[in-house]
Amino acid sequence: MREAEKNLTDLGKCCGLCSCDKLKDFEASGAYKKVWGNNQDGVVSSQPSSRVVDEREKMTMSGGYIRRVTNDAREDEMEENLAQVGSILGNLRSMALDMGNEIDTQNVQIDRIQSKAMVNESRISEANQRATKLISR
Repeated sequence: MREAEKNLTDLGKCCGLCSCDKLKDFEASGAYKKVWGNNQDGVVSSQPSSRVVDEREKMTMSGGYIRRVTNDAREDEMEENLAQVGSILGNLRSMALDMGNEIDTQNVQIDRIQSKAMVNESRISEANQRATKLISR
């Protein structure tokens, strides 16, 4: 885009020496700096942080899952099975929280990409207007 704007500026120069009209530099505009930042490449300098453990996740069940009646092997097996199901549900909950955090991060990234696309779209339309104006001379 910079090269195309440079070529348009060169085309707009009178006799190839000086600019006929005062052209503003798009990259100096506030909208461009707001979206693209001030010459930052967006280099990531830190690793993503680990998931914060919620207070509710720390709670563990102190008693059994079922009320004991006969204290036999079947009740022990049911207790073990319910403990495994509880563990699986805990893992699913953790996965859902991680997925939610990742989706939130990607939504922020999508918003940033959309704002950059809008700035680029306005930049391209401005360049098209300049080119049309130069062609019509």
